[in-house]
Amino acid sequence: MMENKIVLVTGMSGAGKSSAMNALEDLGYYCMDNFPKELLENLEDLLRKDESHYKNVALSVSAIDYQAFVSYFENINRDLQILFLDCSDEELLLRYRFTRRQHPMIVNHLATTLEDAIEVERDFLDHLQENSQNTIHIDTTKLSTSALASRVLHRFKSAQRSVFTVTFQSFGFKHGVPLDADMVIDVRFLPNPFYDPLLRDKTGNQKEVYDYVMDKPETQEFILKLKDYCDFVFSQYEKQNKSHMIVAIGCTGGQHRSVSICNWLYDEYKDIYRCFKSHRDIGVDEE
Repeated sequence: MMENKIVLVTGMSGAGKSSAMNALEDLGYYCMDNFPKELLENLEDLLRKDESHYKNVALSVSAIDYQAFVSYFENINRDLQILFLDCSDEELLLRYRFTRRQHPMIVNHLATTLEDAIEVERDFLDHLQENSQNTIHIDTTKLSTSALASRVLHRFKSAQRSVFTVTFQSFGFKHGVPLDADMVIDVRFLPNPFYDPLLRDKTGNQKEVYDYVMDKPETQEFILKLKDYCDFVFSQYEKQNKSHMIVAIGCTGGQHRSVSICNWLYDEYKDIYRCFKSHRDIGVDEE
């Protein structure tokens, strides 16, 4: 990911600014839509107060406010990248007639019809682009939403680390399967530490239980097959520009086997993808 980058997302209304912002958000950018130009001075103070949280920021700006944002960031010596989205007039008319949304130029009383609004906005932007630098142009006329997202991800994502995010979650089947899981892995066939009195009251977060589960021959064979399966599935999800996947690992109570496998999966993939882990049912049986 680019360091301390400000991205201005602008262009013709209806050309896909919202979709581009969604893609940038998936890349870890802090995204602000229609930020008021009157508050720009406050924005710089905010960025300085928490530079780690606002390390990379994307702002969606209209044709009317575009020049004010460009001038402001140039004056404070911020690294600025402009993403300009264009689209044919014919396609914009179709999109607006399909969504039935009001064009910003009409809202701002600069036009009275959709055709006039598109013409006025294009005149605004044609003039502003004359001296623009560091601008990435994308014509979305023939692009689907996913194709546009792919273009944005390709242009802005880091070459060092994937932006595809995986959440590994352990759970107990007796408490119900997580409803938002994209993949459910059943590990109830693995040897169960519950039947060892010394391990029963512990969890897969503790070394004794983790080692008990992971050292078993059945587990060693299983994780080899599981790793191959996950490698393939994650790579295919990433190719399709899916941003997030939830992998739920279940055993009977959600204390031992599922927690151990969840921890193992997290350790295997944390340096490849952006990964999170959670153990939904640890402690549930104690309540």
